[in-house]
Amino acid sequence: MIWDPEPLSFAHDGRDWPNREASAFVETRGLRWHVQRMGSGPQLLLIHGTGASTHSFEALMPLLARRFDVVAPDLPGHGFTRATRSPALSLPGMARSVAALLKAVDFAPEVVVGHSAGAAILARLCLDGAIAPALFVSLNGAFLPFEGPAGFLFPPIAKLLFLNPLAPRVFAWVASRSAVDNLLTGTGSKIDRRGVDFYARLFGNPAHVAGAIGMMANWELTGFSREMRKLAPKTVFVAGENDKAVPPGDAPALAADVPGARAETIRHAGHLAHEEKPEEVCDLILREAAGCGVIAATTPAPPRRREPPKDA
Repeated sequence: MIWDPEPLSFAHDGRDWPNREASAFVETRGLRWHVQRMGSGPQLLLIHGTGASTHSFEALMPLLARRFDVVAPDLPGHGFTRATRSPALSLPGMARSVAALLKAVDFAPEVVVGHSAGAAILARLCLDGAIAPALFVSLNGAFLPFEGPAGFLFPPIAKLLFLNPLAPRVFAWVASRSAVDNLLTGTGSKIDRRGVDFYARLFGNPAHVAGAIGMMANWELTGFSREMRKLAPKTVFVAGENDKAVPPGDAPALAADVPGARAETIRHAGHLAHEEKPEEVCDLILREAAGCGVIAATTPAPPRRREPPKDA
């Protein structure tokens, strides 16, 4: 596919983008990255999933920035990250691109948090030795190939769409707000109107759609879960109880295979649990980061002592 030369415009499409004041643009070979950075403290990296962007962390990122120096990029082909040539959208290719970005901004995260396919990218970075965090948190991580007929049909269909230069434009043309709302509801998550509007803006752009389709077409996870047994950081697999995109049962199964890992569940949330319940997800990350010594544990203030009433 010849990469679409007309990505989203930050001046126009990003005029009211979440956490816009934290945005900057960083050049690496073949990519002009849209990166958001805020806060101070130990370094924490956030990576979104397929079809999303930094907007996905609108509420979570400022909460984490109270304790961390947080970086969140738009992945290649997504959001406002512009590819000056066809980007490598495979799992190893994405990992190499993110590694180049981290080197360019001199960022060595002690905590990494990835959603869906973003979690797989972070795992690949850890396994390749490109990063060495103390803590890895997977939010509804997509580490396993599709099961059943979907495993045979979905990748070839995505590849056919990727090879058709008209496909992204057709998808963008039919991406009405109601269609995007139905798509998000199908993940098991309940997203507010503002969130749906941002997703609709993304899926209304052919370049972003091409990035999402290309990522799905080039995604190969066969045998990846076996590699993950070598993960070095403390690993927590978090699953939304109502996730309809990645089976919630994947998290405890993966945790059982990765030494020292464990699984956590976010109740009454779907695939986009970090958008539905950012405070709960933030508390979980802070608790785990304190548990491995990255940040100091916070203790609740002692109850105020009630003075006995004075005699009249």
